[in-house]
Amino acid sequence: MQRLAPALREDNVSHDLISLIKTILAATKEISFRVGQAHLSGLMGSTLDENIQGEIQKELDVVANEIIKDVLLESGYVKAISSEEEDTSVVGNPDGKYLVSFDPLDGSSNIEVNGLIGTIFSILPAPQDCPAYDTSMFMQPGTEQVCAGYVLYGPATMLVMTTGKGTHFYVLDRTHGGFLLVERNVSIAKDTHEFAINMSNQSYWQSPMQQYISDLIAGKNGPRAKHFNMRWLGAMVGDVHRVLTRGGIFAYPIDNKNPSQPNKLRLMYEANPMSFLVEQANGVSMSGQSRIMEIIPSDIHQRVEVILGSENEVTKCLSYY
Repeated sequence: MQRLAPALREDNVSHDLISLIKTILAATKEISFRVGQAHLSGLMGSTLDENIQGEIQKELDVVANEIIKDVLLESGYVKAISSEEEDTSVVGNPDGKYLVSFDPLDGSSNIEVNGLIGTIFSILPAPQDCPAYDTSMFMQPGTEQVCAGYVLYGPATMLVMTTGKGTHFYVLDRTHGGFLLVERNVSIAKDTHEFAINMSNQSYWQSPMQQYISDLIAGKNGPRAKHFNMRWLGAMVGDVHRVLTRGGIFAYPIDNKNPSQPNKLRLMYEANPMSFLVEQANGVSMSGQSRIMEIIPSDIHQRVEVILGSENEVTKCLSYY
């Protein structure tokens, strides 16, 4: 099996970007270890503090954020970073070539039940004419990403990543500590019989999504004339990984549960990197009628509606609108 760096060189990835990716992955290896030891080291609880998102932080959220932040700022490769757990962007090397946005521990509500969790990251080029403290540097559409990926902490620690030349799967080989390429150029099937959505919010959705899901549930006797299975893991990394592995549609639609916050997922930390991965695997990723990666951010913590996955099913879902 091929190691990470040679695989990236085959895709003509620059030396500096390879070095930055390896820096991020060094942090995720440490996080993988901390996740595995969480029960034994007293890191299973909550801090009782809220992050900028208004969410109570888990102890592992804080630990994972500090690990990634520290290695990135020490690397010299990044001009600034932004994290779901930080109030604003954090200054790095004024001469750094890249910006990194990340969700240090996606799905942290699964920690107590030993469920799937993961780290999501996105890399953008850093404008050289902006000071490192200027958060406007991050206001770039997802189409400008030079790399995106996630590391899934499951039975195997898996890296799923793209640099714009296909989406590839890697697995951490604990015998030598490196990520090995296990599947190149993953492709999402155009059709599917699986959907992933948080059904507990059904009564709060807009009517097009309500009708679409009702038609899926109706099965063979409904207008879609086939049976659909619902899957929901409560962690975007896990649900998107399933879509990449065997097809499907994942949706976190607009809802009116909290009218002041109709969207759940963050554009820069979750939606953009996942959209890059899905599109590079021949899938589709939309926010209503807009392509997610064409949205120009207005804030580093901006939230968006997400509908992604198998091309024909996403198209069918959007037709309800």
